[in-house]
Amino acid sequence: MDAIDTERPPPRPGRTGHLQRIRRDRVLLALMAPGVVYFLVFHYGALFGNALAFLDYVPFLGVVDSEWVGLANFAQLFGDPLFWSAVRNTVVIGALQLVFFFPAPLALALLLHSLVGSTIRQFVQSVVYLPHFLSWVIVLALFQQMLGGAGVVNGWLGDLGVSPVHVVGNPDLYPPLVVAQLVWKECGWATIIFLAALSQVDEGQYEAAALDGAGWWRRLWHVTLPGIRPVLVLLLVLRLGEFLDVGFEQFFLQRQAVGPEAGEVLDTFVYFTGFANGEFGYAAAAGLFKGVIGIVLVYTANKVAHRLGEQGVYQR
Repeated sequence: MDAIDTERPPPRPGRTGHLQRIRRDRVLLALMAPGVVYFLVFHYGALFGNALAFLDYVPFLGVVDSEWVGLANFAQLFGDPLFWSAVRNTVVIGALQLVFFFPAPLALALLLHSLVGSTIRQFVQSVVYLPHFLSWVIVLALFQQMLGGAGVVNGWLGDLGVSPVHVVGNPDLYPPLVVAQLVWKECGWATIIFLAALSQVDEGQYEAAALDGAGWWRRLWHVTLPGIRPVLVLLLVLRLGEFLDVGFEQFFLQRQAVGPEAGEVLDTFVYFTGFANGEFGYAAAAGLFKGVIGIVLVYTANKVAHRLGEQGVYQR
C-alpha cells in the first residue's frame, strides 16, 4: 500500500498553491515587473498607434475625429522616391550588418573560449564589453578623431607624404563605416549569449575528437558549431526579423554629415516625416510597412529553421 501511495503523482497546485508560489518568488517577480511594464507600454501598447497609418491624423483632433483616408498614405508612400531611397539604404546597411556584424561576436566568443587562463579571459572580456556602455555621441566622436579629415590617421598619412583619406562624411564609405562602428561598439557585448552557449558544449566530445586525431578546425566544425546550432539558428531568425531595424541614434547623428541621400534610413525617415514635418499618418504608414516586412522575414526564417530540424523562435 505504501509503495502504491509513493507512486501517485503530486496533486496539481490549486489557487492556494499559486499564491504560495507568488509569495515565494515575490522578489524575482518584483525585479521582473519593470521590464514587463516597459514591454507592455512601449511595445504592445504602441501597436495601437498603427491606426494612424490609415488616418489624416491631426493631433488637435485626436484619433477619433481625424479623417479616415484608408490606404491613401500607403499610395503616397510607395510613390515617394525619398522613401525608396531610405529603403535602399536600410537594406544595404542591414545586409552588411548581417554579413559582418552577426558572425563577429561568434568569432570573438570562440577566441575568448579558447583562452586557457581565466584571469586573461576575464580581462579581455572586460575590455571588449566597455564600448557597449558608451553613448553613440562618444563613439562617433572617437571615430571622428581617428578617421576625420584632421584625425590621427590622416595626420600619420600627412607625415608620410600620402594624401589624406576622407572617410567620415564620405557618402560612398558611409555603409561600411557605420557597420564598423557597430562592430566596435557592440561586438563584445553580443558575445555573452555565444559564450553561454559554448559553455554548455560537452568537453568530453572535444577530448574524443582530439583522440581521433581531429585538429582545431575539425573540432570547431564537427563539435562546437553543432553544439551551439540551436542558438545560432534562433539568433539568426531574430536578426532577420530586425533586418530593417538598423538603428536610429547612430544614423540620426551622422545624417547631416553625409546627406539624406546616403544617410537616410527608415527610422530617420519616420522621425523627420512625422515629428519634423508633422505628417504623422504618413510616418505611421512607413513604420507599419517596416513592421510587416519584419513579420514576414521572421515567419519565413522560422519556416526554414523548422525544415532544418531546429525549433526556431516558436514551435510548429
